[in-house]
Amino acid sequence: MKIVVVGGTGLIGSQVIALLRGRGHEAVAASPSSGVNALTGEGLADALKGADVVVDVSNSPSFDAEPALDFFTRSGRNLGEAEREAGVRHHVALSIVGVDQVPDYGYYRAKVAQEDAVKGSGVPYSIVRATQFFEFVAPVMDMTSEGGEVRLPSLRLRPIASADVAAAVAEAAQSEPSNGVRNIAGPEVHGLDRLGEITLEVKPDGRTVVTDETAGLFAGMPDVLTGDDTVDVVTTRYEDWLKRN
Repeated sequence: MKIVVVGGTGLIGSQVIALLRGRGHEAVAASPSSGVNALTGEGLADALKGADVVVDVSNSPSFDAEPALDFFTRSGRNLGEAEREAGVRHHVALSIVGVDQVPDYGYYRAKVAQEDAVKGSGVPYSIVRATQFFEFVAPVMDMTSEGGEVRLPSLRLRPIASADVAAAVAEAAQSEPSNGVRNIAGPEVHGLDRLGEITLEVKPDGRTVVTDETAGLFAGMPDVLTGDDTVDVVTTRYEDWLKRN
């Protein structure tokens, strides 16, 4: 199959491309660096010629509400139009576990708008919702570091390795459209502050974690990001992943 991966040069997309090519598919990375811009529509028609499946793992360059909403609604609309024109049979989108339960967080509202665009496009679809990536923990810690302290809230997360997310997305791309949502998560639930502690236990750098419910991107977030009993759980543990990376 020809599978076009929008955002195919990023953290998830590059791994999806490798997995699909390893299975013998014609996997094409579509991104602004390759002349394809879903936000403006530039290059989409040519990129999607002959495509059986489109995978969208692109991301807004901003977490702020308005630019994120603009990015996901415009790119979603442009992709839907181009896919219908090209006769694409399946659209796979990557989203976030619990995304529809956080109405006060602008970035999450923007992702819900993206899901709505996918569902309303007329193209058969599959949505993979994942919990927060392991790779996201260190940047969050850096954002809330003050001197030798890392200030983090105790919000519960169930993080997952990006490799496991890429595998689930690649699996969806090779399957029939579900016209539904699959939720995936890592095997362990930790407070974000505890994830910071684990990080510094494995890779000490002189900083210590201070629990602060007002600190960072997740301050005030409701406890909905771990998924429920129906979530598909993968096996990679955060501490084990840290020791290998």
